[in-house]
Amino acid sequence: MRIPLLLFVAGMWVSAVFAQDKNVRAILALLDTQTAAWNKGDLQGFMKGYWENDSLRFIGKSGITYGWNNTLANYKRGYPDTAAMGKLHFTILVVKRLSLRYYEVVGKWYLKRSIGDASGHYTLLLRKIKGNWVIVADHSS
Repeated sequence: MRIPLLLFVAGMWVSAVFAQDKNVRAILALLDTQTAAWNKGDLQGFMKGYWENDSLRFIGKSGITYGWNNTLANYKRGYPDTAAMGKLHFTILVVKRLSLRYYEVVGKWYLKRSIGDASGHYTLLLRKIKGNWVIVADHSS
């Protein structure tokens, strides 16, 4: 009886690892899509990675912003053209599963710009909503 139980437990472990890998791949693909949109100067496309909801939370150097529309407006003010946007590069430091529906991503962002480079760190909280991963909270500095 120990062998069937062992196979069952091993099967559960393999399923959990595969599911996590699938989720991590989906999250990294989301960040790649955001990077590509940013590098084309497409803020609307970049924002598709965020939860389109009034409860979206963004924390930056100016404080806390709530809501998808307010976050987009802040991005438009801070990055009014492609010179200000530059070319974005993310370095992922940590991708951590917090629960079945939440992941945390910690990383570095870097903008290569003709008007002067910029860089910092970020912590993202991602939630799986309707089968898709979205950023529900972003703390970037």
